[in-house]
Amino acid sequence: MHMIKPALIALAVAIVAAPAMAQVPRASTGKPDLSGFWTHSALTPLQRAPANKTLVVDEAEAKKIASGYAIGGITEEGYKGSTYSDPSKGAPPKGGKDFGVQAYDSFWWDPGSRLAIVKGEYRTSYIVEPASGTLPFKDPEGQKTRALQNRDRYETGNAAYEGPEAPQIAERCLIGFGNTGGPGMLSSSYNSNYQFVQTPEHMMIVVEMAHDARIIPIFDSAEKARASHKPNVIQPWLGDSVGWWEGDTFVMESINVKPLQAVNQSFPISPKAVITERLTRTSGKDIFYDFTVNDPEIYTQPWKAELSFYPSKGMYEYACHEGNYGMIGILAGAREKERRAASVASKKAAKGGQ
Repeated sequence: MHMIKPALIALAVAIVAAPAMAQVPRASTGKPDLSGFWTHSALTPLQRAPANKTLVVDEAEAKKIASGYAIGGITEEGYKGSTYSDPSKGAPPKGGKDFGVQAYDSFWWDPGSRLAIVKGEYRTSYIVEPASGTLPFKDPEGQKTRALQNRDRYETGNAAYEGPEAPQIAERCLIGFGNTGGPGMLSSSYNSNYQFVQTPEHMMIVVEMAHDARIIPIFDSAEKARASHKPNVIQPWLGDSVGWWEGDTFVMESINVKPLQAVNQSFPISPKAVITERLTRTSGKDIFYDFTVNDPEIYTQPWKAELSFYPSKGMYEYACHEGNYGMIGILAGAREKERRAASVASKKAAKGGQ
């Protein structure tokens, strides 16, 4: 038996790998070209549900999980069977879904039809570290309480709405909801489309949801990029982001996310949070995306999530009803509530004076 020389083995590996490398489009700079329209729409949640014991499942299990996926408490199948309200019948009785009242019908929902496929695997959560697939909160009960309070305010209308600042930032269309804009770009119930525009000096990421835009300056090294962060008093929407290339991977580091956004993200962060995102084009048809959150104020350890972007046909114009004229109705309702309360108080005072 003849021994194959190591040099020949290396040559063979290079020849086999060459076609795969050639499939990655490259910009004039020689770096992988990330430009184009992309989506990471999928039914996979950030955190793994207790019923799902593993990060990776086979196709049969993935289909089973996807078939039971719920939006707003109603399964995907339930929305597909929903119908339009009859405007001639007037308003239905108060009571929500028990009286046939639902949110958007299936025409408006676009969360994807399957679990996310990352590295060729069906994933049950975007979080891969820690292995539990859940956020490693220092104070899980405290975070749960805050989430419930926020949901109660949002879902039951308990907010006073004294002024336009009271509604959530997504209601005011300041930035998109569901963390689509990042840092830490997650898929949502719809509008999970993106456009990447790459130049030698900048990477621009436009998000269909609320047309959020990130313009990230590109530096020669991580050191130069980090030295170019703005002063801490500057806290922009979507964070203060800088970028650099590590080989064929584009890296973005974000700090100083606006506090109002930080408490309304899909995952909470503190002013000390550093979020590092990495985009690696692994073929002509996908971009591997991961991000790491390092925030010792809220989490017991840095945690990591993985997603994949796939080609999209484009983006639609985003028109935000709430921020355009829904705000007038919200505030008008709050003023009417105040007038009624004042009237009741006045009547009670009058009776007490008799």
